[in-house]
Amino acid sequence: MLLKRGATCWRAERTPRAAVFIDVEDYFTAVMSAISKARRSVHILGWAFHPLTHFAPQVDCADPQEARIAAFLKAVSSTRPELDIRVLCWKAALPIAITQDFYPQRAAREFRHTSVRFELDDQTPLGASHHQKVVVIDDAVAFCGGCDFGPDRWDTCDHEDENLLRAAEPGAPPCFDPRHEVMSLVDGHAAEALGELFRARWLRATGETMTAPNAPAPSDPWPDAVTPQFEDVRVGLSRTAAAWAGEDQIRENEALYLAAIAAAKSCIYMENQYFTSPVIAEALAQRLGETKGPEVILVSTGHAPSYFDQLTMDRTRSFFIRRLEDADKHGRFRIYSPVTALGHTIIVHAKLAIIDDVLLRVGSANINNRSLGLDTECDLSIEPMSPTRAETRLAIGRVRTRLVAHWLGCEDVIVSEAVEKTGGLGAAIEWLRAQGRCRLRPIPAVALKPMASLVATFHLGDPVGPKDSWKPWRRRRSVATELKAVVASLKQANLDSVPARLSAKAI
Repeated sequence: MLLKRGATCWRAERTPRAAVFIDVEDYFTAVMSAISKARRSVHILGWAFHPLTHFAPQVDCADPQEARIAAFLKAVSSTRPELDIRVLCWKAALPIAITQDFYPQRAAREFRHTSVRFELDDQTPLGASHHQKVVVIDDAVAFCGGCDFGPDRWDTCDHEDENLLRAAEPGAPPCFDPRHEVMSLVDGHAAEALGELFRARWLRATGETMTAPNAPAPSDPWPDAVTPQFEDVRVGLSRTAAAWAGEDQIRENEALYLAAIAAAKSCIYMENQYFTSPVIAEALAQRLGETKGPEVILVSTGHAPSYFDQLTMDRTRSFFIRRLEDADKHGRFRIYSPVTALGHTIIVHAKLAIIDDVLLRVGSANINNRSLGLDTECDLSIEPMSPTRAETRLAIGRVRTRLVAHWLGCEDVIVSEAVEKTGGLGAAIEWLRAQGRCRLRPIPAVALKPMASLVATFHLGDPVGPKDSWKPWRRRRSVATELKAVVASLKQANLDSVPARLSAKAI
């Protein structure tokens, strides 16, 4: 098992039902349905929370405001005043708030003088952010993944070039780029654990202790029209948090990545906003160097949408790619960026990993330094267990097939047949690209000029933890120190799959 409490996860719970949402159309619809069924509480954690987020632009409402998240929550609270509705959002630094249309201030005004509790959380080390994205309903069902509530998040799996619904106002010319997100849904003890996570965050942010429910939810808030893809599975919750204000450091997300990469037998498939972590690059490189190691398929945005990320993350990603290309002696590494039918960039904001057919991971953690050691993050992983192990493995495989098919713009069966024909996922993608399905394009490692090389070498804008947040010259040493600690904890947890040669010397 890869999910081990105290090492690769905080909690690991047997869970009756789970589902995965690919892109936001279905996710937002499910969230609305679950909140509409709430009888006790609605608790939301976010990096961002914009009150004008349109839940369902595809629905023709008499009043367009009815489907805006703030109006929707206020309407629910007015019809069911007994509900405890709380939203806890990171108190973003001013430059970020500006780029997000001052969403914290807008939301605070929107909920003033209502029964919806809205609070901003600034309890972080300097330079860190609260990055968890969680929605908990009645402590009975919960969503977890990489999607915040913002007007630019909504999109369909088609990622159409001209979708009039992907706009600030329904029916207006499209003003938001196509976007890819992945979220998960669970019930049972996993949902209860996410409720516990919310209460801990609320206490730290406000000083107010919330009482945990002492009885099961009065009804089932599982959203309508959502069929569980997984039944009776093991669900793990992995976190990141910096050592700060008397709290211990938590690096469960990084530990799970290292353990899962080391354990992979045939295929490592990852989608992520950023690929810059030297620790993860080294772990992947070592597997690529093995004669019979797994193939590594990565999907990310062609170029970051913000100038700051282009200056920092895009430059550093070239170092990441170059390390894997150098290690790839057997032709098993590929990294792609998705585009629309007309060749426009699709923003990949998902944070997803599928290891063979034995681990499906969805969360908020990027594959960069800060997500693995500085910011607060929460990832949810699904792992097969008896007696439903075979069915779960098939379901994990189906999710991976659906993801690749949706990128290439084809039916799932075409991807499945291509994998069978070619003997591997990477070869299947290349075969389908040769057939004209070219919506996944290789990302090259680009040569960096001196300034860009300096940014990438010292990971400017991407600190490892509070100690090097404003001391980038310490960053390489900080990465090496943290790597030693994480590998030691994995070995102590008897995760023998961690390669002994994974050392700080290569960082």
